[in-house]
Amino acid sequence: MKAVGLLEYLPIEHEQSLMDQEVEKPKASGRDVLVKIEAVSVNPVDTKVRSPKDQKEEKLKILGYDASGTVVEVGEACTLFQPGDHVYYAGDITRQGSNSEYQLVDERIVAKKPANLSFAEAAAMPLTTITAYEALFDRMHMKRDAEGSTLLIIGGAGGVGSIAIQLAKLAKATVIATASRPETKEWCLSLGADHIIDHHQPLLAQLEEKGIGEVDFILCLNDTDGHFKGMAEAIKPQGTICTIVENKHNLDIQLLKNKSAAFVWEFMFTRPMYETADMIKQHELLTEASELFEQGKITHTLTKVLSPINAANLKQAHQTLEQGKMIGKFVLEGFERGENV
Repeated sequence: MKAVGLLEYLPIEHEQSLMDQEVEKPKASGRDVLVKIEAVSVNPVDTKVRSPKDQKEEKLKILGYDASGTVVEVGEACTLFQPGDHVYYAGDITRQGSNSEYQLVDERIVAKKPANLSFAEAAAMPLTTITAYEALFDRMHMKRDAEGSTLLIIGGAGGVGSIAIQLAKLAKATVIATASRPETKEWCLSLGADHIIDHHQPLLAQLEEKGIGEVDFILCLNDTDGHFKGMAEAIKPQGTICTIVENKHNLDIQLLKNKSAAFVWEFMFTRPMYETADMIKQHELLTEASELFEQGKITHTLTKVLSPINAANLKQAHQTLEQGKMIGKFVLEGFERGENV
């Protein structure tokens, strides 16, 4: 089968940073399903995993996390899917990825794709939806009816911000998103954000100007180091800050002490990576999201599609994401069908 991957971790401009290669098609066993890939989406995690480091792989390491496709084979212990099901999922960072014609994935982190979304639209959504959902409801314990509570999202226009705005609005929270360009401000408002502030300016002063003041929840999707002090000022006493962005320097956690404020991480690969007892929660929340898409309560955030799925197009997607100006999600669709289908 066709696959795109790497043997060395190189700058994206390097010819061998991502390569097209033929690899053996895997077989499903246990709780794995084998999925014929129709579309994949590229996330910042793809570029982070690929980023230059002094390490070599003996066999092709296939990247790619988000995917949509069709189940073609199920392991003997599978109970949730059968061949022919159209599915979407965000995969497992410890296993071979979705940038290949076929992929094995544990059924407990897979769901049936929304019927009203194309494969490309569906592939844009799993990783960001799981991340936003887990951050809001599992990590920060926002109530599903959060009327009266306030959420600040730092970096509202990216993949996770785009879905977090929608999920928080469904929960009736007041959402303040940060954006600094006219097009990102417009995008956040179109998804339902109540207020926009600029993350290049002091956060609390802007929140006070809008008559909001300190907020109950902060979801940080950009530069934890740079925003930590501002978040500590802007969080309410007993509030919760959640970030998905690793820090490069030590954070002064003391800043949260007097407020008894919580600081939590969200990493959507935790459940599959450690095979946690509640790993099936990802199947459940993607199934719930599927229903929300079908009911028109949330909308996909796909903004750019390239075809086919190959090294050249994946390099272009990685470069776009590394520039940090992406609004919404970038998807690649379909493999060029060769003789070995």
